[in-house]
Amino acid sequence: MAKQGRSKSGGDQSVNLDFLRKAMEWVFDESIFGNLKKHGNANWVAKPLAMLAVLWVWSNNPCLTGAFQEASTWSKQLFGSLAVNSYQVLTTALVTYGEQLIPMMWSRLHGLMEQVGEEHWRIGRWVPVAVDGSRVSTPRTKANEDAFRAPNYGKSRKAKSREKKRKKRRGKKKQADAKSVTPQIWITLLWHMGMRLPWSWKLGPSNSSERDHFKEMLREQKFPKDTLFCGDAGFTGYELWKLIIDQGHSFLIRIGSNVRLLKKLGYYARERNGIVYVWPDAEARKKQPPLILRLIHFKGDQGDVYLLTNVLNSRNLSDAQASQMYRLRWGIELQFRTLKQTFGRRKLRSRTPDRAYAELAWSLIGLWIAHLFAVKEQITIGEPPSHTSAGMAIQVVRQMLLFGREIPDDDEDMTALLQQAMVDTYHRSSKKQGRYNPRIKDKPSSGKPKIKKATAEHKRKLKEYKEILSTAA
Repeated sequence: MAKQGRSKSGGDQSVNLDFLRKAMEWVFDESIFGNLKKHGNANWVAKPLAMLAVLWVWSNNPCLTGAFQEASTWSKQLFGSLAVNSYQVLTTALVTYGEQLIPMMWSRLHGLMEQVGEEHWRIGRWVPVAVDGSRVSTPRTKANEDAFRAPNYGKSRKAKSREKKRKKRRGKKKQADAKSVTPQIWITLLWHMGMRLPWSWKLGPSNSSERDHFKEMLREQKFPKDTLFCGDAGFTGYELWKLIIDQGHSFLIRIGSNVRLLKKLGYYARERNGIVYVWPDAEARKKQPPLILRLIHFKGDQGDVYLLTNVLNSRNLSDAQASQMYRLRWGIELQFRTLKQTFGRRKLRSRTPDRAYAELAWSLIGLWIAHLFAVKEQITIGEPPSHTSAGMAIQVVRQMLLFGREIPDDDEDMTALLQQAMVDTYHRSSKKQGRYNPRIKDKPSSGKPKIKKATAEHKRKLKEYKEILSTAA
């Protein structure tokens, strides 16, 4: 980088902080927080507070208060002011107003993603959103253990059987007490598969249900027209699928041997190949309708893959598109790895539950913004989001902060560095093999769904349901 101050020709030039300030002003707008409702004693302004929170999580200082001190210095250099004067006030504000601030940030970032996304915003007609869950650890304080640790961890029949086999393999080696498991926060993440960026999330204790989280997000949040949710075998069930359909959305979910399907029920006039029904006996007794779905089968790297979707017309979602989208879903696993390893959030630093939730939520926001900076610049030069390295984008942002007063060379300013923040695109000469535990003989597989022909009893119940519909009409 060039030296501080003026260029060799004597004219003023932009320093690193000028580039970062411009990028942050692009993201943060006064209108984002226009509907924020504050208590009378809150004298901070939302926009500078949110900017300070993002600077706070961008710091890689291992101490939260140390990170706040760095963020305070950066805020003064970037904007000439500081939203709040202490770490305590910042975290109290983020905890108290997080339920308002975080969704407002989601909405703003969704708009920017659509603005810069071009052909990556939709795949075909669909806005493709993956869903999955993971955990991050917290310090083992009493408050965190009470809030996050699963109370019955290791006590199920399956867990006891697994522990018994483990002890047998290891002989007399001392085993860890099941009660001592680290307190963890569960994240259920929605992730845009085209832009390869987060969409929204739900947080809870380590024993949370990702399916229940997903249901809550479907009820609470608004999604664009023709949103298609893509999930693995954990997101199955009549109730969940019916909720997605009732909300006006579509889904593409991998299924396995735990799913039972019907064929030739006769509800759908033209039962072409692939049309199946989900109609559990319990739902039929409640006079609930059968779900009319389409089964898609293809060969994956680890065997047969079975996908279920409510998009019945293959012209709207072909088998090839479905296969492509399911493979894109894998990127959400890389998003979790980036959060935990690259961004350093495998273990949070907050010692109380409310602050741990706030630290994690704003870490996701900060990572999202840094990644979006790089995606935006690379799309302008024709590079797809799949080539963007979130880790390198984070390094660029931190470089701007750490060397803020320096004047960059033409090929080392923030824009140029973000355009270069790409993963390696070389082709492997050999197949990359998953490193599975050698004691596990078989690779994981969800199996084949159980499909049976509808019985006379099923058709009788269908007739009763249609009669109820006609009466109600």
